[in-house]
Amino acid sequence: MLSKKDVVTFEGHKNFRLRIILSTLSGKPVKITKIRSNSLNPGLKDYEVSFLRLIESVTNGSHIEISYTGSTVIYRPGIIIGGEITHNCPLSKPVGYFIEPALMLAPFSKKKFSILFKGLTNSPNEVSVDTIKWGFLPIMEKFGVRDCLLHILKRGSPPLGGGEVHLVCNSLLPVPLTIHAIEVPKFSAIRGVAYCTRVSPSTVNRMIDAARQVLKGTGCEVNIAADVWRGENAGKSPGFGVTLVAESKRGFRILSDNVGAAQTLPEEVGETTAYQLMEEITTSGCVDRYQLPLCLVYMTIGKEDIGRIKIHKSQVNEDLVYMLRDIKSIFGTEAFLKSDDDDEADYSYDGGEKGRGNNGDSFITLSLKGSGFVNIAKKVA
Repeated sequence: MLSKKDVVTFEGHKNFRLRIILSTLSGKPVKITKIRSNSLNPGLKDYEVSFLRLIESVTNGSHIEISYTGSTVIYRPGIIIGGEITHNCPLSKPVGYFIEPALMLAPFSKKKFSILFKGLTNSPNEVSVDTIKWGFLPIMEKFGVRDCLLHILKRGSPPLGGGEVHLVCNSLLPVPLTIHAIEVPKFSAIRGVAYCTRVSPSTVNRMIDAARQVLKGTGCEVNIAADVWRGENAGKSPGFGVTLVAESKRGFRILSDNVGAAQTLPEEVGETTAYQLMEEITTSGCVDRYQLPLCLVYMTIGKEDIGRIKIHKSQVNEDLVYMLRDIKSIFGTEAFLKSDDDDEADYSYDGGEKGRGNNGDSFITLSLKGSGFVNIAKKVA
């Protein structure tokens, strides 16, 4: 039996996936209480239960207890073993919701990860498979994860889905590399992909033309690929969307993506995504808001050395504070934030935009000491 001192306790549903992932990597059991306790529908949602099933599938010896109301979860982690599995994702969340935490575990497994995810490939206001493929995998290379692939076998647009995505991770690391990304990247090219399922192929060209019109003033080379899906591979619902990626010569990427909603014109989707990309570049450092949690987890489980990464002041928000608190609760390691304009680190942010790279005080260097994590599963193998 574990004593109360051995269990790290959290409250609320915020950062649910991150807490389970950190627990799995550290080997420390966690107890999460008061999950939506004030809601009319308290407890875990279907996608959170599905996520716990995924964790159970890729680990050996994990023990999960869920209370009768679903508002309390006790999780005792096992060893990450990976392997070949198929995971059916609920239609309430896209497959990206499940792939993102899987990428945090995959390189530290006993066997190679080969997971087939079935469900929605793209969904409004959620991380899409294109964002992961174009943005997350290149960042993982910075930490030494060289051989990780994401194959989109079928597109699945909301509401019925029908998509299939295959995640393959052949890189098994004892420990991730330490990152030192302290120069604000300058972006020289904009890439992207515009896709459609079960609608006219002209939809894709309309999105591309609208995005190009906005981006031509940047002076960057713009190359947006058309991705038209037909037949069985196009899933069960009609849909369209676009993902845009700003690339720097050092391999850092900033992303923006959108999915066309009902009664939305393709031109609106292309134009909005292009403007969002430029805003994302203005308010990001070396990584954007989607990639930051992955970077923090990899920095936390690095060797006992200090990793540094440049972020924008606007990224120091409530979400970042909660993430860093959870990391400290489980791994005991603290982050140090230092503003570029002052040795005493002024973190105030007035909401006004400043030119990228013109004012040093727009950026903060986040330093995080690795916990000296050792991949036990690989050692056994």
